[in-house]
Amino acid sequence: MKHNKMGFISIILFGINAIIGSGIFLLPNQVYEIAGNASLFIFIFDSVVVLAIALCFAEAATLFKDDGGPFLYAQKAFGNFWGFEVGFIKWIANMIAWAVMANAFATTLGTLFSKLNGFTNQKLILVILIIGLTIINLLGVNSTKIVNNISTIAKLIPLIIFVLIGIFHIHFENFTPLIDYHFSISKFGNASLVIFYAFAGFESFAVPAEDMENPQRTLPKVIIIVMLIIPFFYFLLQFVSIGILGNHLGSTTAPIQAAMEKILGSNGLWLVGIGEIISILGISTALSFYTPRSAVVLAEYRMLPHFMNKRDRNNTPYWSIIISGIITLLISLSGTFKSLVVIVVVSKFAQYIPTILSIPVLRKKFPYRKHTFIIPGGLLIPVFALISSVWLLAHASIKEIIAGICGYLIAVPFYFFAKNANK
Repeated sequence: MKHNKMGFISIILFGINAIIGSGIFLLPNQVYEIAGNASLFIFIFDSVVVLAIALCFAEAATLFKDDGGPFLYAQKAFGNFWGFEVGFIKWIANMIAWAVMANAFATTLGTLFSKLNGFTNQKLILVILIIGLTIINLLGVNSTKIVNNISTIAKLIPLIIFVLIGIFHIHFENFTPLIDYHFSISKFGNASLVIFYAFAGFESFAVPAEDMENPQRTLPKVIIIVMLIIPFFYFLLQFVSIGILGNHLGSTTAPIQAAMEKILGSNGLWLVGIGEIISILGISTALSFYTPRSAVVLAEYRMLPHFMNKRDRNNTPYWSIIISGIITLLISLSGTFKSLVVIVVVSKFAQYIPTILSIPVLRKKFPYRKHTFIIPGGLLIPVFALISSVWLLAHASIKEIIAGICGYLIAVPFYFFAKNANK
């Protein structure tokens, strides 16, 4: 039976949806508070770093048509143990991230519609959201693709309107001085890390590769296209936000809302508020789609119970979808996701660094074909990506580093239990 798969445009929209979430609506003020107008240069620096890492993912993606993404690259390069470590942490981190998004959706909805406030209503909203997205996933790729495409386009509309209208309300005196004399390398590193998290998500593009049309040819193109579009878009958002709000940007908690309200009044506030809700819904949709696929690939390699790899006639991995949905729901209702969210932060580098390191190994292990994408410049870009990743990670808090290490340690007994159980 021929299964529905995502085409080129749908994969690009999926990629954009996987990255642009609620953070973009809060991003400009956080980085401006640290770096002021110099935040524009930090956006450029992070864009270069992210593109270098994304190129490593693009080269690795061209070698395989299977699900897995970072897990698959680490497993093929360094063996089952390191593959499991990356894959298991990714699965857990994705469920935590999904729980965070579900709670953010309920909270944001409550701020716009006061009748939806209150403990019971908030919990009911996130239960409906998680169960609803789980059901949509069970209906197959085509249903998820439709929801993903609609939500991606819908959340981009208010941001594009903001840039197009805001560009005519810029006060260029707000960009003086461009670099404050208090600015330092330490602030540059801290601000770079803050912005970097807004780019996270591209590492999940290749996780559901089997649900995409011709992933070996398509994924490298999609990764590069998306990682060129989003940095440019982020830079424009920051540029317009500074131009409209100036020094007030650092003190507002909802910068894009504040800027739109200044331009369009209460209508602008509502436009961005609805856009934020759709944005959170969009990234929740993306998470609900690729989170179960992170478990599927572990089950395929007998690192999780094999029944989690079972698929129905539509090629839908129903057990992984159901179990991922249940665990996400329990995390979101427990409230512990707030203390676990630091695992999500460090888990990004736990996927980036092994993928970067896998490039020279994969080049030796696997023959390159005509369609294979090879990063230009030999190992120059992977080395730059590795050094930059380590430098950014060095600016994470001790709490984040410890949480990441603990996440890796927690995964170890699961690996040996699964290994012994499957003998």
